[in-house]
Amino acid sequence: MASTPGLRGRRVRSGAGPSSAVDFDQDDDHNSLYSNHSRHRSSIEQFLDSEQASIAMVGVLTALAFALRFYKINNPDEVVFDEVHFGKFASHYIQREYYFDVHPPLAKLLFGLAGWFVGFDGQFQFENIGDSYTENHVPYVGMRALPAILGSLTVPIVYAIMKESGYSTIVAAFSACIVLFDNAHVAQSRLILLDATLIFFMSLTIYSYIRFRKLRYLEFSSEWWTWLIATGVFMACTWASKVNGILTVVAIGIAVLVDLWDILDIRKGHSMEHFWRHFSARATGLILIPLIVYLTTFYIHFAVLNTSGPGDTFMSPAFQETLKGNELLLNSQEIRYFDTVTIRHKNTKVFLHSHWERYPLKYDDGRISSQGQQVTGYGHADTNNEWQIIPTKALPETGRGRVVRYNDVVQLLHVNTQSYLLTHDVASPLMATNQEFTTWPKEDVVSRYNDTLFQLHLIDAYEGEAWKSKSGHFRLVHVPTKVSMWTYVNQLPEWAFKQQEINGNKNAQEKTATWYVDEILSDETGLDPRGRTGEVPAKQPKKMNFFKKFAELQLLMLQHNAGLTASHPYASSPINWPFLLTGISFWTQGEDQKQIYLIGNLVGWWACVVALSIYVGIIGADLLARRRGITPIPEPVRNRLWNNTGFFIVIWAVHYFPFFLMSRQLFIHHYLPSHLASALVAGAVLSFVMSETINYPISIRGPLMDRPRHPQEADLGINGPIVVGLFTLMMFAMFMYIAPLTYGTPGLTGEQVNSKRLLSSWTLHFAAKASGES
Repeated sequence: MASTPGLRGRRVRSGAGPSSAVDFDQDDDHNSLYSNHSRHRSSIEQFLDSEQASIAMVGVLTALAFALRFYKINNPDEVVFDEVHFGKFASHYIQREYYFDVHPPLAKLLFGLAGWFVGFDGQFQFENIGDSYTENHVPYVGMRALPAILGSLTVPIVYAIMKESGYSTIVAAFSACIVLFDNAHVAQSRLILLDATLIFFMSLTIYSYIRFRKLRYLEFSSEWWTWLIATGVFMACTWASKVNGILTVVAIGIAVLVDLWDILDIRKGHSMEHFWRHFSARATGLILIPLIVYLTTFYIHFAVLNTSGPGDTFMSPAFQETLKGNELLLNSQEIRYFDTVTIRHKNTKVFLHSHWERYPLKYDDGRISSQGQQVTGYGHADTNNEWQIIPTKALPETGRGRVVRYNDVVQLLHVNTQSYLLTHDVASPLMATNQEFTTWPKEDVVSRYNDTLFQLHLIDAYEGEAWKSKSGHFRLVHVPTKVSMWTYVNQLPEWAFKQQEINGNKNAQEKTATWYVDEILSDETGLDPRGRTGEVPAKQPKKMNFFKKFAELQLLMLQHNAGLTASHPYASSPINWPFLLTGISFWTQGEDQKQIYLIGNLVGWWACVVALSIYVGIIGADLLARRRGITPIPEPVRNRLWNNTGFFIVIWAVHYFPFFLMSRQLFIHHYLPSHLASALVAGAVLSFVMSETINYPISIRGPLMDRPRHPQEADLGINGPIVVGLFTLMMFAMFMYIAPLTYGTPGLTGEQVNSKRLLSSWTLHFAAKASGES
């Protein structure tokens, strides 16, 4: 412990005059009030804080990180958990086939590059968990090596963050060991998953920003610019690796706003010109450059994926026609009046369908229908899906005048029942707010003519553009009532054969009310329409502005990410994550009773929770004491707690609390970025508890430093290394105890599984029953 007693009990009068005040920078470098107190650091601590010991510590931590993450990385030799997605995406990159995913492309591009580098041909599609890599000759070890390398390098980066923040070697090693011996971080780093890449770039972002802040007395120097730009680049890479990387951008943004607010303070003596210069520099390094990097990853993504693939149908027709071999590009045809077609809903893929059966006169809720012919959405090919396009204007006998165009008003004749599509002011079966769709007999159409009129609103089209099959997405808007034909996933009762409801949505611009002509079956003569255009030359992919493609994909990513609301047996609530109340079953093998269960190191995670709680308690007590004119914490130590540890707290909170607002599926691995931040907080709190002083100054001396600094060093005494050593042994013991769940080997008996189930909420496989082994 520190040799100077009583610093935290020091009192000042609340009414002390200006002469008694001491001017402190609100940061980590200060003139010491206590420099006249000699420090007697132990020889062990002096050795540990030497440059040679620090380099050796980095080497040991890095070697251990690589050893733990590469140990039996070839096991299991089967597809594990979300490797079915991210391995498949790597295949698509190698095959250059377009796919859609809710996450930005950088981490997946790196997997594709790793696969290409180790000779993967992309033929294996990672269809199911448990599919064999060895039987299909997939070089999976090389692909898993990428996240293993990045996960291993994260450990020394955590150490470097703590050292650059002014903490001793032993404290920095403490934070690094929390990540080093964490089972969840190790498990995620050994598989073809995105989190290791995300956390690697996140840690580099934190490190770079701290290096940048330490150069504030050398502002606008080449080194200052280097670390500012590095922060921006790594921040963009974090964002481009996984969608929740945007939270790192928010965390750095908060820190930058606090920094700029401080520069704006008139007591600092800066002119507005000086402030705007700082603002412009940060806008360049932390907005413009990251945006360029982020956009570049998508530019590469589009350039590589230039061929038709499974992601085509998510995109607009204009986007799809930029892909080689796309069906819209090859097979779309102009639609002419009196063509018989099938019409399909873009989102749910059901066909517009009708049959002789009618709506019941009275629904279960007491509402009355028109008892008209049913119009439904049907998911399979059927002759009752066929509709003929009928004109509502005079047509020429031949020529281009018979082509259906944007904004044309048409009728749709159901071929099998010879009745016209109609909607009217009657409530639909399942939604009382929407209109019923039905049909009206052809022989009596005059009496309801206006109710059978619909206008074609082609999506992203120009006035007079021809309507085409496949590519001509449209909304069908009823002329009299302005409702748009719409469907959704809810099914009608048995009286409609469980088919989807079709109704009239009063929002005529509803984006999900989008349809397309799937196929032109025949023209008015009953002939195959493919022969009417003669020889058609091979079509080349069309061009589309990059920013339009980027904007379209970003919007879809956000929509589909928010739409991941289906239940999952291993989904969990954010409130459970810090306490490790539940994990995720990644993989099982019944024959040998092997399993991979994603769960963290209980010792490390619970220590982080305790550290977070202690920090909140310290800050609360400090605020209360200062309201009473008491300074329980020396000013340099207090500033370190508020500024540096506060920065770590912001990172933890920003990466954690937003998940409480999300309605999508959530899993414990979403907490890993916050867990890394909590490891940094844990080290800072340990330093506060073990020592009454800190290492300072930590900022690089420059011309703006207006007074000499009196260096001081933290004094953890002999107890610091002992406490950290014991805690590290406890974490290592816990890591080894649940390692069979992390590595998926060896197999465990039922009783052994029960012993590994440290919390009753852990849902492990192959557990023994109460009466004996299962």
